Amino acid sequence: MDLIVERSEGLSGTVKAPPSKSYTHRAVIVASLAEGRSMIADPLVSEDTLSSLRACRAFGVRIHEEAQGWMVHGSGGALETPEDVIDVGNSGTTLRIMTSVAGLAENYTVFTGDESLRKRPMQPLLDALRPLGVTAVSSRMNGLPPIIVRGGFRGGETSIDGRVSSQFISSILIAAPLSGGVELSVEGEFISRPYVDMTLDVMGRFSVPVSYSDGIFTVEPSVYRAVDYTVEGDYSSASYLAGAAAVAGGEVRIQNLFRDSKQGDMLILDILEDMGADVRRGDDHAVVSSTGELEGVSVDLHNAPDLLPTVAVLGAIAEGRTEIRGVEHARYKETDRIGTCAAELKALGLQVRELKDGMIIQGDITGKTVKSHGDHRLAMAFTLIGLRRGIRIKDGDVFSVSFPDFIEKMNSLGCRLRLAEL
Repeated sequence: MDLIVERSEGLSGTVKAPPSKSYTHRAVIVASLAEGRSMIADPLVSEDTLSSLRACRAFGVRIHEEAQGWMVHGSGGALETPEDVIDVGNSGTTLRIMTSVAGLAENYTVFTGDESLRKRPMQPLLDALRPLGVTAVSSRMNGLPPIIVRGGFRGGETSIDGRVSSQFISSILIAAPLSGGVELSVEGEFISRPYVDMTLDVMGRFSVPVSYSDGIFTVEPSVYRAVDYTVEGDYSSASYLAGAAAVAGGEVRIQNLFRDSKQGDMLILDILEDMGADVRRGDDHAVVSSTGELEGVSVDLHNAPDLLPTVAVLGAIAEGRTEIRGVEHARYKETDRIGTCAAELKALGLQVRELKDGMIIQGDITGKTVKSHGDHRLAMAFTLIGLRRGIRIKDGDVFSVSFPDFIEKMNSLGCRLRLAEL
């Protein structure tokens, strides 16, 4: 379905940020590896996170979906070999983390997903797992899914290029305690470091410490211990709520955003301030107010690549020139986000110069229709242009991947969004 956004202004109200997708993935997977029973309270229930839940169940983990969250009966690392191929849909996080986890099970596990996921690079992770005793290969021998994993994660020393995806690092770290221990060297630039910090945060909550020194992570043989865990709010998803207040004007209070969060995407609050919005931060919330007048910025998003669509659209609305750099790795997300964002901004009449690691945006918006390319973050980001000028986003209902009640929360603030048949 298409997402229709009508011009809106003078937003107001209080809204709770949806639970973090990244933390939900990590919490349910680590709880599944733990000894004992864990309650994952306030998880994000979306297509992507349910892929992780179903993948854990495929390894024999019992997970009950209850009113307050997910009750996970941990396996203690004793995973069953899945009875069938595991289809993770569009969830790259599920695929990448569970590839290492599959190395803890006996025999063979096969992962596949949708057309977009089958274009996501996996070879660096497959290569890094080999010295640890895990045989993992691309079924077509092209470094892309489907992926076949043979168990045998014994641990040891390995290395990985830090420039492609932090998820590869998180994947190995999460499985490592249930092996004989791992020393993981990160080579080259360490991109998206906050996502690995989130992984270490969850591991620590489940009683497994990880040390890091001079580019090397060290994980000793350990046991994850069950804990009741509450998922914090998601700064990536909150970027659209905060951005709405910035472009449409008014004042919006967003609850469940923690000042001490390890999420790199909390950078959105600094960016909005630099663009001219007023931002007030509390311990567990943020208030964004604006006249709707924004100025272009120059920003490096290497630690917050998921903000690329949001900042690109804000730059399109703002006066002057906006330059985004440091996100070459965004080309390997659900789409080539640099390419797709640039193409759709050009379709709206803007002048966009695509860079290897970002883009430069200036000019005026003249068009009224864009395509989502099946990417949830593009669909939600482009609604911000609609609040200023009105827009139709083709296949815009993909927001359900990470923010199922996106329309309801936006409309509660005074936005005017609705779905329409193609």
